[in-house]
Amino acid sequence: MSPTRTYPNGVPSWIDTEQPDLDAASDFYHRLFGWEFTTVSSEGAPFYAIASLDGRDVAGLGSAQGAQAGWNTYIAVDDADTAAARATALGGAILAEPFDVGQAGRLAICADPSEAVFRLWQARQRPGAQIVNEPGSWNFSDLHTDQPDTISFYTELFGWSVEDLGFATLVRRPGYGDHLEATVDPDIRARQQSVTAPAGFEDAIAWVAPLESGTSPHWHVTFAVTDRDAIAAAADHLGAEVITTEDTPWTRTVLARDPQGAIFTASQFTPPE
Repeated sequence: MSPTRTYPNGVPSWIDTEQPDLDAASDFYHRLFGWEFTTVSSEGAPFYAIASLDGRDVAGLGSAQGAQAGWNTYIAVDDADTAAARATALGGAILAEPFDVGQAGRLAICADPSEAVFRLWQARQRPGAQIVNEPGSWNFSDLHTDQPDTISFYTELFGWSVEDLGFATLVRRPGYGDHLEATVDPDIRARQQSVTAPAGFEDAIAWVAPLESGTSPHWHVTFAVTDRDAIAAAADHLGAEVITTEDTPWTRTVLARDPQGAIFTASQFTPPE
């Protein structure tokens, strides 16, 4: 068995989607990415299922409170109550006070000073995604914002380091590469050097992206895929809207809206030769 993937304080650790029609959502993502779903919510509790890929946890699926579907990003913390209080002190807001999710962990829902929503996750029995950066799994979450000052909120709350690489703005959690090397990814540095990744990329945890016209600051999820064009065609066939495609020196991406309205990116890694 693969070793359990764990997440230090300040590292994004989980994603889930809230959807009005749960059966339709599970069918869409099963057919698009090959996910299998297992219901984990107890009787009488709000529905929640774990999506898995090759037997490993990849994302969650829950009931939408309203008609709007969307994707959520969770950030690991050692203590949800302490982190939530710190977020408030730094100018953020608490949308849901910390609460236990059975034996899985402790959760709080927050908004940064620009009102971008994210979640805090104090892991217990469920440490987070167990398959990442592989086809059909979570690749990164990005903060889309037009308010650069918001970044200081996250650097103070989570100890992040933010760097403009010219082609994009990278977020690092110093020491995360050491954690990965010691636990689940002993070859991370050699592998990244083989594709001439930017210095310090082993600590990469997120990106900061420009805000799209007509939207407000938000967190956005990206999935890794082997073939951008094939995924775009499949998403379209399954009833999603293909919004845009883009080619960069490192990736070929498609921005899509699933049939119930949740927006995501699928990214094919194409490093420079």
